[in-house]
Amino acid sequence: MMLSSCAALGNQKMPYDAWRLGFIAPDYMEVWIETAQVVDVENYVFLGVGGGVAAMNYPDAFGSDVPKLFEGDPTGWPKHPSWGAGKYVRGSDLPKKIYVRWQSMVEPQTYEAYIEIPESTREMMRNSVEVFCRADGKVITDYREAIVIGLAPGGIAKTWVTGPCLKPIEVSRTQATVDPRGPYEGKSNGHYRPLTDISKAYVEKFGIPYESW
Repeated sequence: MMLSSCAALGNQKMPYDAWRLGFIAPDYMEVWIETAQVVDVENYVFLGVGGGVAAMNYPDAFGSDVPKLFEGDPTGWPKHPSWGAGKYVRGSDLPKKIYVRWQSMVEPQTYEAYIEIPESTREMMRNSVEVFCRADGKVITDYREAIVIGLAPGGIAKTWVTGPCLKPIEVSRTQATVDPRGPYEGKSNGHYRPLTDISKAYVEKFGIPYESW
């Protein structure tokens, strides 16, 4: 695998202490992230910068019964994607490449993607923007300090860059490849994480809108 060395601290060249990496998925299209890793612009490698579930609006985390009416819509991506489920990548400079391997539980299928982060994206992350922030009620200096990756069935990985009070900007769309080893690098005898009853019922009724992402 490309990312195999231990993480090390580089010389940061960004105007904040850490940038954030988050993951989202379309409604009902449940995702389990097995691993996410980063190579920064100084060629340092950071392992274990993401894992677990990707953020979704539906199914509701507090709901357990299959609803009579499905309120979510997995078609396409939201105009203003959230920051997603994730964390700050500390000790890293801005990213050059992000590797992510995930289970698309509704198919089920295991994908891996190498997402290139171009210099134009890093430039947006470095540059400050004067913007009115509703949370503060005043004009502030803000940065696009977060990268959000949307993971969808068919192996689609879409990337945005965003900030606390700034609109997300779409920067890339990557087609992942199927990992022939299957889930957990072939260590689970082909067993995927279980899909919730709500998502299973949605897919059985409406199918998967592959062409919308």
